[in-house]
Amino acid sequence: MTAGELQDWLGSEESVGAGWSKDDGSGETIGHESGRKIIKILEKNPNKDPDSYDEEDIAHMRKVVAYCKRHLAQEEKAKQDSNSKSYKSLKNWGHDAQKA
Repeated sequence: MTAGELQDWLGSEESVGAGWSKDDGSGETIGHESGRKIIKILEKNPNKDPDSYDEEDIAHMRKVVAYCKRHLAQEEKAKQDSNSKSYKSLKNWGHDAQKA
């Protein structure tokens, strides 16, 4: 997903209930927080120059890849049903399973 697509998705009502809630009482999901970090990474380095990523960016990108890989292996539904909680949760993490 592009930064704009992800920004629009995170602002939608559909994205709010998908995923695990953070433990801080904010009501926000872990995926929403991750999605905002992804947007910052994409906007900071729009040309995806490998030398322009810092260690924090790389650590978060690795976390995102691991989450998506694990989630896709466990949930075939995410690839087939755009109304499933799995599909919506993956989108919060910047991955549209129906585009891949």
